[in-house]
Amino acid sequence: MKQLLLAASLLCASLVRAASPEVYEIRIYHFKSVAQLQRVSDYLRTAHLPALHRQGIAAVGVFEPIQQDTADLRLYLFVPHKSLEHFTSLQSRLDKDPQLLSAGKDYIDARYDQAPYARVETILLKAFSGMTKMQVPELTGPKRDRVYELRSYESPTEKYYHNKVKMFNAGDEIGIFRKLGFNAVFYGEVLAGPHMPNLMYMTTFRNQEDRDAH
Repeated sequence: MKQLLLAASLLCASLVRAASPEVYEIRIYHFKSVAQLQRVSDYLRTAHLPALHRQGIAAVGVFEPIQQDTADLRLYLFVPHKSLEHFTSLQSRLDKDPQLLSAGKDYIDARYDQAPYARVETILLKAFSGMTKMQVPELTGPKRDRVYELRSYESPTEKYYHNKVKMFNAGDEIGIFRKLGFNAVFYGEVLAGPHMPNLMYMTTFRNQEDRDAH
């Protein structure tokens, strides 16, 4: 199991109702400099997230690692989609949003020799049957202190992978995490990504001390 501790640099969340399992997009921006990171962060905050809200996506998260690797600075964008079609059609709809094109001009029209990032990595997931939609953490205390832990289980074979997913759903590991107060935001099967077969989920804590205690 791999664990990554994140802090929310931007987070706007509310419950998203869905009759079928949601599809989750985790976009990882890699940067060569702090200036690039700040440029993309500003774009997400002032242009991209408002555009997603206009598309009816109420819950969006932007996270930074609590301990950044200075050789590979990163920013994580989490976007839930109500279906795979919603995910595949989103960019074409955003391309027609005049407010986004105006507010995000510095990022969208960046020159090739002034790229806002080194590269972008995308992971696509399908929500577990045991928790078909993301949930907002029910936490108290300052949001700036919260810790979001992105956990990843990469299996040696497909059989081991399917068994592990079954343990979360039929075996109710989801229920165990809920009873222990891990405040899971989502559980998902990786449909496409650099590490497969793999499942990922995100837990949330009031602060670092709360996370360590759990």
